[in-house]
Amino acid sequence: MKMSLPHFLALILVAILAAGLTVWLAHSVGLSLAIVGSAALIGAAIARLMARVE
Repeated sequence: MKMSLPHFLALILVAILAAGLTVWLAHSVGLSLAIVGSAALIGAAIARLMARVE
């Protein structure tokens, strides 16, 4: 089953808006982008380790 173009474009738009909101919120509370990026990297690593099925 293929994804329709409007649905695909809407998903891209939502991802861009979520990223912008995250950067804006981090900036408004005084967090640096390095801290936000490190937290995202650690969160992704934890999610990867929790998803391992052996």
